[in-house]
Amino acid sequence: MNEPIGSRLELHHVGIVVSDLNAALEAYKRLGFVNGERWLMPQQQIEAVTFPTGAGWVELITPTDPDGPIARFLAKRGDTMHHVAYRTHDLDRELERL
Repeated sequence: MNEPIGSRLELHHVGIVVSDLNAALEAYKRLGFVNGERWLMPQQQIEAVTFPTGAGWVELITPTDPDGPIARFLAKRGDTMHHVAYRTHDLDRELERL
C-alpha cells in the first residue's frame, strides 16, 4: 500500500468494553499484561484500566452510568472491541487526507 509522504498513522490504543472490569483485569493479567493503571473518567461515564503494549495500550472500559452511551453499547453488543485509536504527527494533514 502506498503511504503519502510524511504521513504515518500509529496505533495509540484499542478500547475493549467489558461488563466486569475486575474479572477482565484478572483475565488480562493471566494473559501476561502487566502494569495496568486504573482510571475513573466521570465525564465519559466510564472506569478503565490501561495496559502498556509496546508503543500502544489496551484499554478495558466499563460503564459507570447504566443509562450512558457505553452502557447502551455494552447492552447491545456485549463484551467486545469498542474502538481503535491512532496517533498522528500532523492531525490537520491526516484529516485533510482522510
